[in-house]
Amino acid sequence: MVNTNTRYSTIPVYLEPEEEEDQNGRSQEEVSLLKCSPHSSSPFWKRRPCLGIFIAILSTFVITSTTITLYNRKQTQQEAPILQGKKNVIMMISDGFGPASETFARQYYTWLGNRSVTTMLPLDEIHIGHSRTQSSSSLITDSAAGATAFACAKKSYNGAIGVDPHEIPCGTVLESAKIHQDMLTGLVVTSRVTHATPAAFSSHVAWRDWEPLIAEQQIGFNPLGRTVDLMFGGGRCEFTRNSSANSCRADDRDLFQEAQDKFQWNIILSKEEYDQLNTKNVQLPLMALFSSGHMDYEMDRKPNEQPALHEMTRKALDILKAKSEEQDKGFFLMIEGSRIDMAAHNNDPAAHFHEILEYQRTAALVKEFVENNPNTVMISTSDHETGGLTAGRQVGEDYPEYLWYPERLSHVANSSEALAFAWDMACHKKDVDEQTNMDYLREILIRAGLGIHDATIEEIEKIKGWITANKTVYDLAYMFSDMTSQRALIGWTTHGHTAVDVNLYAMGPETEALRGSHENIEIGEFISKFLGLDLDDVTKRLVDGR
Repeated sequence: MVNTNTRYSTIPVYLEPEEEEDQNGRSQEEVSLLKCSPHSSSPFWKRRPCLGIFIAILSTFVITSTTITLYNRKQTQQEAPILQGKKNVIMMISDGFGPASETFARQYYTWLGNRSVTTMLPLDEIHIGHSRTQSSSSLITDSAAGATAFACAKKSYNGAIGVDPHEIPCGTVLESAKIHQDMLTGLVVTSRVTHATPAAFSSHVAWRDWEPLIAEQQIGFNPLGRTVDLMFGGGRCEFTRNSSANSCRADDRDLFQEAQDKFQWNIILSKEEYDQLNTKNVQLPLMALFSSGHMDYEMDRKPNEQPALHEMTRKALDILKAKSEEQDKGFFLMIEGSRIDMAAHNNDPAAHFHEILEYQRTAALVKEFVENNPNTVMISTSDHETGGLTAGRQVGEDYPEYLWYPERLSHVANSSEALAFAWDMACHKKDVDEQTNMDYLREILIRAGLGIHDATIEEIEKIKGWITANKTVYDLAYMFSDMTSQRALIGWTTHGHTAVDVNLYAMGPETEALRGSHENIEIGEFISKFLGLDLDDVTKRLVDGR
């Protein structure tokens, strides 16, 4: 117990000369209190008794508050559960998914199922804050720097893959989980597995486009050896020798063969073989790649050729859990909804929605896993926002009605990208007359693909003239996208990224530490602390082994 009398003896309290009562019969205590009254006529600097009393009261408050705080902190520390046994971290990244897209997707989902306005998406239920996204080189990050911030807990420049601003390799949470905690590790994405986000967790190069080199490091050709146990996604072309069809490599190295021969990778390149996997008897490391480049948009996906993100995630979790129990090890798994971002780059609202909805399905599955598996942490956030989406767009010059029309998106059957590639192929076919092509454009691509029955002559002519305007197929995709966006009253400010802070979601032990506003590097710091990692040691090994 603090002796407050002793404590206050050092504080000078200026009192008037002692007397039992003043001329009005008031006691000394009453006089002092009166001098402290707001109604006193004495200037504040002359009311010295007030100062002493104020300081005394303030000191009492500070000491009491401090004592209570320390007591409560001690009690909290005593009552906080001490995690025993292996730990798991599931890091989910919704590439290019900003807060406006969350609102857009929730409202469309609610309208689509005639649901209550109180409906929430799975991530809404675990929203705890937001992440600030700028890189070391720009107020607007790219995916490479954003993922490096999560993986290395360091800011770096746009384009950096697992390296710091000086292009020095930085140890990642995935690598440290493998090296220091002997954990199982995995990457599940809908992009190429060598694309910026998965690459930043599993490789170290100065520029994101060096994907053939990233592929080499992912299978094990780096100073740390192989650190990834499981990879699901697209991107076969980066592993395929140049002399073969659909290769992205400049050399003739067959990385699939090298992965098998030197690092014992088990490789699956078809959906049929993937479906036959027995998750309890799988041998790691395991790589399953379902496309030459990125996997298809969810709304274009053929189920017999490619699994959905939630299906890959379920299989990955089943495999990692089985191996975790068998080997008594925890695991680190990074899951990316990669093509949310790409749909936003194309300003394609329908494809954007379907990618978000699939990511939410995946989040629901992961939440269930966390609930059923103690010591598992789930974190979901975005590397950045893409597109500057606005649910509510004024197309004309008149003062707007406050509306947007989700029903106009419900008729869209294909992504604008798929439609653009289809029109590109049609335009390059030989011996096909113009009328046949125009019928194909109006009836198949616009009416059936976009669900638009009121296309204007100007819109048709613009698409018709695309090929002679020396535009890219992605310019064509923008044209298809804008036809949908205008009718739905969806606005976009850019085909690139923005500086918008992104939402942060989490559940599991110790995730209260992520509540509030955080720089993206703090997410990597949290993972490192939770798992007891040593990123500096991994960095040293990488630098020494270069």
